[in-house]
Parts: sequence; structure tokens; C-alpha cells
Amino acid sequence: MVNDKEFLEYVVKALVDHPEKVSVDRKVDEMGVLLTLNLAPEDMGYVIGRQGQNAKAVRTLLRLVGARNNAHVNLKINEPEGGRMSMRPRSEEPTDTSAVDDLKI
Repeated sequence: MVNDKEFLEYVVKALVDHPEKVSVDRKVDEMGVLLTLNLAPEDMGYVIGRQGQNAKAVRTLLRLVGARNNAHVNLKINEPEGGRMSMRPRSEEPTDTSAVDDLKI
């Protein structure tokens, strides 16, 4: 019998640069199993992959592990502080247009 939590940790640690920062929380309720993945901000891209392909593949594998154990397994990837989403520039920030203004006649 394959443990879904150990499986997820093994796969993700093989993908990232900081495997020591990978942790998985496991919760079971009437909906099934929820695995919450926590990792270093700089490793998010490796786990998500281009257009989410790596995350989709990991979710597919977890579904197979769950099916073998008669459980519905879901994966939630926590975005760490300093992750991609929190580093986006704000759209309301003023932009420097001095170079463009110099070209105007």
C-alpha cells in the first residue's frame, strides 16, 4: 500500500532545489483526502511547471495512488510568502514617462 503523503513528498523533493523546505499536511474528511503542499518560494516554478503541466501530472499520479487505496485525493499547493503572485508589480504604481516626454515637441 502506497502512502499518498510520502509519495507526494518523494516526487516534489526530486523536483525542487530546496527539498528540506518541502512539507505536506494531510487531512481526511467526508470529501476525501486533502494534501497541502508547502515549499520554498523559489521552488514554485519547478512544482507548477510550464502552463501547470507538472502540477497536473502530480495530481494525476495522486489520483492513481488514491484509487488504489479507495480514496479521493486532492492537492492544494500553498503559495509561500514572496512567491510569484506576491511579487507582481502593482498596476497603480506610476511609471516613469520622462524619456517619452523628452521626445514630444
